[in-house]
Amino acid sequence: MTMLSPNQTVVTEFVLEGFSEHPSLRLFLMGCFLSLYTVALMGNILIIALVTSSTGLHSPMYFFLCNLATMDIVCTSSVIPKALIGLVFEENTISFKGCMAQLFFLVWSASSELLLLTVMAYDRYVAICYPLHYSSRMSPQLCGVLAMSVWSVCALNASINTGLMTRLSFCGPKVITHFFCEIPPLLLLSCSPTYVNSVMTLVADAFYGGINFMLTLLSYGYIIASILRMRSAEGRRKAFSTCSSHLIVVSVYYSSVFCAYVSPASSYSPERSKVSSVLYSVLSPTLNPLIYTLRNKDVKLALGRRLPSFYH
Repeated sequence: MTMLSPNQTVVTEFVLEGFSEHPSLRLFLMGCFLSLYTVALMGNILIIALVTSSTGLHSPMYFFLCNLATMDIVCTSSVIPKALIGLVFEENTISFKGCMAQLFFLVWSASSELLLLTVMAYDRYVAICYPLHYSSRMSPQLCGVLAMSVWSVCALNASINTGLMTRLSFCGPKVITHFFCEIPPLLLLSCSPTYVNSVMTLVADAFYGGINFMLTLLSYGYIIASILRMRSAEGRRKAFSTCSSHLIVVSVYYSSVFCAYVSPASSYSPERSKVSSVLYSVLSPTLNPLIYTLRNKDVKLALGRRLPSFYH
C-alpha cells in the first residue's frame, strides 16, 4: 500500500451516482426496480419451496436449479435495496466496509451463477447423451460435491478480489459512477497502483467468462448433435424441451455479463455498464424462475399440486 501525502484524506465512504443524471426517470426506475425485485424474490423463493417439497423434483437438474435460485436471491438482494434507496433520496452514500461487503456478495453470486450454468450444461449433456448411465453418473453425492465446489471456489474468488480491493488507497474523488460497488469504477477511483487487481480481474474474467463459456458451448454442441441423431421426432422434441430453458438462461446471462465485464478498465463506460448490470443483477434473476416455471412441465405440475388455482 502506498503512503498518503499529508494533504490527502482517506475515503471512509463512497457516493453511489446511481441514476442521478436522469432525475426525470427516478419514479419510473423506482417502480421498475421495486416490481422486478418483488417478482425475483417471490419467483426464486417459490422455485426453492417447490423443489424441496415436491418428491417429483428431487433430481439433479432441479437440485442445481434450487442452487441457481438461491444465487439469484443473493445477487438481487446485494444490489437492488441500496439502488432503491438511491432513487428515493438525492444522495446515496455507502461506507467503505458496506461497499466491500456488497462487492463480495455480488462477485460471489455472479461468478457462482456462471460456474453453475456450466455444471447444469454438463448435467443436460449426461442426461441426453448417456441416458442409461445418468443416475449412476449424476449421483446425489456427486451433485452435492459439485454444488459445494461451486459455492466454495466462487467464495474464494470473491474473497481474493475483495481483499485486494481493501488494500488499495482511496483518497478522493469518492463518487462511484454506478448504482452499486463494482470493480471497474472502484479501480478508477484508487490513488494507488491497481496492477495486481487488474490482473486478478482479468484471470477471473478468463476463467468464468471464457473457459466456462467454452465448456457450456461444448456441452451443448454434443447435446445438439445427439438430438439431431435421434430418429423419433417426438424424442427430439422432448430432448430439446428439457434443455431449451437452460439455453435461454445461459444466453441472457452471458450476453449481459460479457457487456459488463469483458472489456479493459481503460474503456470503461458508466452508461453501458449500468445497463448491462441491470440485465444480469436485476432482470436475469427475475426471468430465470419465470423461464423455468412457464417452460417446464414438471415444475408446472408441482405448482399445480400446491396451487390448484394455477390451472383455473
